[in-house]
Amino acid sequence: MGKKIAIMVGSLSTKSINRRFAHALVKLAPADVTFEFVEIGDLPLYNYDDDANQAESVKRVKAQINAADAVLLVTPEYNRSIPAALKNAVDHASRPYGDNTWNNKIGAIIGTSPGGVGAALAQNHLRQVLNAQGTILLQGPDAYLQFTDALLTADGSVGEGSRAFLQSWLDKFLAFVDTNAAKA
Repeated sequence: MGKKIAIMVGSLSTKSINRRFAHALVKLAPADVTFEFVEIGDLPLYNYDDDANQAESVKRVKAQINAADAVLLVTPEYNRSIPAALKNAVDHASRPYGDNTWNNKIGAIIGTSPGGVGAALAQNHLRQVLNAQGTILLQGPDAYLQFTDALLTADGSVGEGSRAFLQSWLDKFLAFVDTNAAKA
């Protein structure tokens, strides 16, 4: 039976290497897995005062997460942490109190950065935030990837040097979704 995976990319840039990377990962998936990218750039800044009357964009994001079997979060690293837009999306989806979309949602975190640590600090920070929300996260293998020209090919596929590792990582994530579906 197929799986539906929501993908949330932390960068809002139209030139985002993490968005390109996410699209390349999708190409590694089996045909019975569908992906839906969750737009977060149109979310207002989270404000507790709006919990009782959430914006339509917030309702859309929560519905997309709820409809998915799992969420794949693809994050760059900004100032040794997660991007504000991604944290804002996590906050919106966790509210109002008692309606936490992340609770018991299966997820995984991956990302790339031009820096040598490959978004490791952002991924660890995001893991802390999502663990606090009750998200069932893939614990390994960690995937801290330095973005180089060889990571992606000209046609937007994963490059030869990273293909086996990323195929294995994606396969483990999809197996993790199957294993944990009953818990979610």
